[in-house]
Amino acid sequence: MRHSPSFPHHPRLFAVAMLWLAAGALLLLTTLVPAHTAWLGWTPLFWLVGAPVIALLGLEPALLQWVVRRRRRVTHGAIWH
Repeated sequence: MRHSPSFPHHPRLFAVAMLWLAAGALLLLTTLVPAHTAWLGWTPLFWLVGAPVIALLGLEPALLQWVVRRRRRVTHGAIWH
């Protein structure tokens, strides 16, 4: 039986990065902050989504492998394959 990896090593930093990512995604999805502007370029998208993802991967490098493995497992069960 497999068990999920023990995330995170730094629980407070991990929680802050997850909150940052969730808040940024919410702001972008509700279009309160546009992903691209003429004045700022792609800066809002980077600081609201890219930076927290980079921080999460820096805190837990194994997180990317875990997500990829989990994603593969989910897509193999689809009926349309």
